[in-house]
Amino acid sequence: MPNQSEHRLDAVVVGGGVIGLASAWRAAQRGLRVRVLERDAAGSGASGVAAGMLAPVGEASWGEEKLLDQTLAAHRAWPGFAREVAEASGSDAGHIPLGSLHVALDRDEAEELRRRFELMRELDLAAEWLRPSEAREQEPGLSSACAGAVHAEHEAAVDPRRLVASLRTAALDAGVELLEGAEVVDGLYEGDAIAGVRTQDGAEHLARHTVLAAGAWSGVAGWLPPEARPPVRPVKGQILTLRGSVPWAVCGHIIASEHVYMVPREDGRLIVGATVEEQGFDLDVTAGGIFELLREAYRALPDISELELVETVAGLRPGTPDNMPIVGPGSIPGLVLATGHFRNGMLLAPTTADAVAALLAGDTPASAPPLEGLRT
Repeated sequence: MPNQSEHRLDAVVVGGGVIGLASAWRAAQRGLRVRVLERDAAGSGASGVAAGMLAPVGEASWGEEKLLDQTLAAHRAWPGFAREVAEASGSDAGHIPLGSLHVALDRDEAEELRRRFELMRELDLAAEWLRPSEAREQEPGLSSACAGAVHAEHEAAVDPRRLVASLRTAALDAGVELLEGAEVVDGLYEGDAIAGVRTQDGAEHLARHTVLAAGAWSGVAGWLPPEARPPVRPVKGQILTLRGSVPWAVCGHIIASEHVYMVPREDGRLIVGATVEEQGFDLDVTAGGIFELLREAYRALPDISELELVETVAGLRPGTPDNMPIVGPGSIPGLVLATGHFRNGMLLAPTTADAVAALLAGDTPASAPPLEGLRT
C-alpha cells in the first residue's frame, strides 16, 4: 500500500533515463508516491545516445540463454508498452517493427554468421537464412559483397529520445515528481537500512525504498557503502547519425553486420553504431571511432556515402561481469537495483519497470508474457 506519511515517499529513484522514468511511471500507476532525481536532464545519459534496437534474436549468444529469455519476454511486451506510453503521454514513442537483416560481407563473416544462425535454430528462434540474391531482394541497396544474411522479421526499433520525452510526460501526469539537476551526494540511513538520499542542495528525500537506476554510474555511487554498490562499469560507445530524404531511404530494415548496425528512422535519419570501448568514463568522440563506423557501414550499404553527417556522440553503457542486468533488492534493506542493462536498456525497459514497480508495491513480479512470434 502507498505510504501514508506526509513527508516520506514510497520510492526515490536515482537516475532519470528510460529505466528510471519507466520504473517510476509504473510505480505511480500503482498509487505509489515516487520522486525521480536526475543529476543532469532526463535522458541525458545512455538513453539519449542509444540507437534503440529491439533485437533479441540477433543479440543471441552462446552461454547467455537466461539473458535471451529476458530479452525475448521484453520484446513481446514492447508493443503493448509502446501503446500505453503513447496513450498516457499523447505522443508516439517511435516504436516500429522494422525487422532486421544480419549480413555477412565476406567468406569469413559468412562462416561466423552461419554459426550464429545454427545457434538461433538450436534456440528455436524465428530467423531465416537468405542467399545473397535473396538478401538484396529484401534490401536492394546492400553491397554486392553480401555473402549471406539472416532475416529476423520480428525485430524492431524505438527512437530513444522520443521515448524519453513520452515517458517524462507520462510519469509527470501520473504524479511522479521529477527533479533535474539534482545530484545525489549522500545516503540517509536508519540503522542498517537506507531511508532515502540527500542531494547537493542539502535537500533530504526520505523514502521507504531507494531505487538505483543510474546506469554506468551505478557502480561508483559514493552515497552507498562499497559493499552495496553493484558491479557495473562504463562501456563506451560512439555512434553517429546520417540523414537523407524520406522517400529514398537507403534501407527499410535494421541492417547489422559483424562490426556495425544501422537503424533507419521515419524522418530519413539513419543511426549508425556503435563502438565498444573499455575507456572508463571517457566521452570523447574520436576520428578513429567515427572512421570505423563509416567504413563498416559503407561496406554494407554503399549509398550511405550520399547522406549528410549530422551528429556524432558517445555514451556509456552499464556493463556487468556476465552481461546480465541487475534488477531486484539490493544488499542493504530499502535498496532496489535497476541497472547493468549493457546493450539492452531500451529492450528490457518494459519488463524491468514492471519488476521494479512490483517490488516497490510489495507484490510478486508478474510472470513473463508468452513468446509467440519469436520462437519457432
